[in-house]
Amino acid sequence: MSALAELYEKIAACQDCEELVRTRNKVVPGEGAENAQIVFIGEAPGFHEDQQGLPFVGQAGQFLDQLLSSIGLKRSDVYICNVIKCRPPGNRDPLPIEINNCQKWLDQQIELISPKMIVTLGRYSLAKYFPGETISKIHGKERKIDNVIYFPMYHPAAALHQQSLRQTIEADMTKIPSLLARIEEVKEEESKPQQLSMF
Repeated sequence: MSALAELYEKIAACQDCEELVRTRNKVVPGEGAENAQIVFIGEAPGFHEDQQGLPFVGQAGQFLDQLLSSIGLKRSDVYICNVIKCRPPGNRDPLPIEINNCQKWLDQQIELISPKMIVTLGRYSLAKYFPGETISKIHGKERKIDNVIYFPMYHPAAALHQQSLRQTIEADMTKIPSLLARIEEVKEEESKPQQLSMF
């Protein structure tokens, strides 16, 4: 069993949030390639995710699939998860204590996958990596910390509620391949042996 699969078992057995344990159908740890270069982090599972135990399977997930396809990627090429792993009742916002309780799981996922890029989808994952920032100001503007690119985007669900955001989200998505290519180039430069001067 892989380290990530072992982690899923621990997450599925989690009892940290009394209300969520009582109301959830399925825990939704995450899905995708264990060696993914890009990790997408949403907010919390919704109704469909709670039924299936998979992230982003509702309408917002269909839009995310289209976005991935627009840059030549499939779900199986990336890793997708949420800040919290259980659906809040009635799709309410996650509570600070729930985000805090679940933080250890997300941190372990990131550590095991070791991505080159983390894309935050929506304000809860934004708050983890860009504390104090607002998504309307910094969406589509990358930051590089310790060789990882952090890239904030609106949550795909935002486009379902506010059609005008759809183009913004699509435009931000198209920036991802060149950002990844740049980090690859830098890595290659670093790994090339230095030419010794003959003089």
